[in-house]
Amino acid sequence: MATPPSRKTIISLYSTLLRTSNSFSSYNFRNYFIRQTKDRFRALQNESDPTKISAMYQDAVKDLAVLRRSAVVNQLYGGWKLVVEAKPQARLAESQSLERGNN
Repeated sequence: MATPPSRKTIISLYSTLLRTSNSFSSYNFRNYFIRQTKDRFRALQNESDPTKISAMYQDAVKDLAVLRRSAVVNQLYGGWKLVVEAKPQARLAESQSLERGNN
């Protein structure tokens, strides 16, 4: 029976997965992988069986390798930015100019 990974190791993997998910240039992919990572580790947080924790951790390590490769490809062929990705300051300035009637 393998020993389960330490809490520090799990948190490190979690932050690495979030950082890698944030590196996607595509808004939809980025948000999907962030949400998936948070959901996965929320389930891992509630788990008490050491064998299940080890299995979930190993799956997350494998997925990290796939996620890293996918992020690189996504950065190479990113595409256009979506409207929802506009910076909050830009949206604020745009809404203020519309209120003033400056089209």
